[in-house]
Amino acid sequence: MPDLQRILVVDDEPQITRVLRTTLASQRYEVRVANDGETALEIMKDWSPEMVITDLSMPNMDGLELCRRLRATTQIPIIVLSVRGEERTKVQALDAGADDYVTKPFGMNELLARVRANLRRSNAAESAMPSVIETGDLRIDLTAHKVTVRNAEVHLTPKEFDLLAYLAQRPGKVVTHRALLAAVWGGENTEQVEYLRVFIGQLRKKLAPDASSPSYILTEPWVGYRFEAPE
Repeated sequence: MPDLQRILVVDDEPQITRVLRTTLASQRYEVRVANDGETALEIMKDWSPEMVITDLSMPNMDGLELCRRLRATTQIPIIVLSVRGEERTKVQALDAGADDYVTKPFGMNELLARVRANLRRSNAAESAMPSVIETGDLRIDLTAHKVTVRNAEVHLTPKEFDLLAYLAQRPGKVVTHRALLAAVWGGENTEQVEYLRVFIGQLRKKLAPDASSPSYILTEPWVGYRFEAPE
């Protein structure tokens, strides 16, 4: 019997940790819980999870600092839990290394879907980066800088291609405005959000020219974008 995948839940609300422990265990994950970032790091000294799910607002060490500490030593997926109205902190957490977020109150089915998606992405990242990405009707040849939709070539500008490639190489991961701007245009352009929206709009029109075409680039309001394969 294969080992169960391990998930560490970090939240100072006992009701949340109890529900998450029960639900995740029922889905055949091995679960441990901590009530703040310091306790989480102590647990991880002798127990290595494949994922961390953490609240942002906690005593002693909050989720933001926990993200920074974890990213200094590991690349495991981190999902942050946040209440509505915490957009700024949510963005800070994503910039600090979190991979995804779920807004409280959340549906358990949504959280489980995010858990599965991020674990799949993490497992895929352990293999060599492919030179070609294929999903739905979309094919991206990273080496030839060539994009096709339904076998028809789509002509992208160099920046549009870089933008698409950066997102497509991180499927299911929320990428903040700041991270995208820094990656594609350089660190001095991290505040040009309107500039980014224009490029995303142009890219979407080229990838999905009609209503029947799937949308590969999803907007995370006030935060950034996420590349998702069509259902």
